[in-house]
Amino acid sequence: MTDQSSSRPTGILPYQSIEALIAERGITAETPFTSIQVQPASLDLRLGASVWRVRASFLAGKGRTVAERLDEVAMHRLDLTQGAVLERGCVYIAELQERLALPPGVSGRANPKSSTGRVDVFVRLLTDHSVAFDDVAEGYHGPTYVEIAPQTFSVLVRTGTRLNQLRLKRGESGIKRITSVGVDLTGDVVGFRARRHAGVVDLDHENGHDPKDFWQPLEARINRSGVGELLLDPGEFYILASKEAVEIPVMEAAEMTPIDPSVGEFRVHYAGFFDPGFGTEEAGAVGSRGVLEVRSHETPFLLEDGQTVARLVFEPLAERPSKIYGFDGSHYQRQGLKLSKHFKAWR
Repeated sequence: MTDQSSSRPTGILPYQSIEALIAERGITAETPFTSIQVQPASLDLRLGASVWRVRASFLAGKGRTVAERLDEVAMHRLDLTQGAVLERGCVYIAELQERLALPPGVSGRANPKSSTGRVDVFVRLLTDHSVAFDDVAEGYHGPTYVEIAPQTFSVLVRTGTRLNQLRLKRGESGIKRITSVGVDLTGDVVGFRARRHAGVVDLDHENGHDPKDFWQPLEARINRSGVGELLLDPGEFYILASKEAVEIPVMEAAEMTPIDPSVGEFRVHYAGFFDPGFGTEEAGAVGSRGVLEVRSHETPFLLEDGQTVARLVFEPLAERPSKIYGFDGSHYQRQGLKLSKHFKAWR
C-alpha cells in the first residue's frame, strides 16, 4: 500500500524512518537523543525538567494548548532535575523533551512502555489542540506532555526517565488482522498481586527492588470442571500471562487492546505496543508470552484458564525495519510470567 500524494509506502514507520525523521528535524529534543531511544517501530519519550501536580486530568481541546490548560489546574511544580517522588493516587502532568514537527501524512499514537504498565503507572500523551489522549494528529507541530497517574506504587522519576513511547504512521490505518488473547492460569504460580502500602519504585533502577516487598504470588483454584480459576478483587492490580505464545512478524507491529466491557468488568494491558520481531524465530524468541496487566473494576470477577481477556491488533510496517525487537538485549524477549525489570528475580 502506498500514499498516493507522496508515492511513499504507508504503514507504521520502522527504526530507520524514525531516525530519518530525527535527522530531518521532524522530531527534535532539548538534549541529544540516546542510542536506546529508537526502537524497531517506536520512539521512547523522555521526561523534561518539570512536572506539575494537577487537581484533575484534562485534554487541551481544539484551539487550546496544554500550557494554557495547565495554568488552570496546576497545584504545584516539582523539579525533576534532581529526581522527585510521584505519589500514588495523584495526577501529574510532565513536559517531555521531544518536540514534533511531523510532515504531511504522518500521525502518531503513544502507549506506556512495558515497564511502566507493569508497575501500574497510568500514563497518557498530551498534545496541543488534542481531543483524545495518546493520539497525535497528522502533521502535528508542537510540544509533547505526559499525564502520569501512579495507581499502586509511588514512583521516583527524574529528567530523562522514559515512561511512554510514540509510534508513527504514514497514511490511514491498515489493520491486517485481530487475534484473541487468553489468560494462562496453570502452574504453581499463575500471577502476582500488587501489595498496597509498599515502598517507592525507582523507575530508573533496574534489578534493584526485592519483589517480595511489592508483590504477592498467586495460585489458581481448580474448579469442579478441573479448570484453573482466579478471583479478581475490585481495585487490585495483577500481573498475569497470556495462554498463547505471541509472535509479531518482522513486517508488522501490534497493539494489545482491551476486550468489550460486556465480556468482563476488568481492564487489561496498560502498555499495549508489541514491536516487530517479538517472539519470532528470527529473534531467537519462539514461545514468548504476552504479560497482562489486569485491574478489576467495581465488582469481583472470576477468570478461568484460557478465557479471552484482550485482543491483538496487527498493522503493517511501511518497510522492513533495520532492527527488530531484542536487538538491544531487551529484558522481555523470551518472557513468560514476568515482573518489570525494576525487580530482582523471584526466589
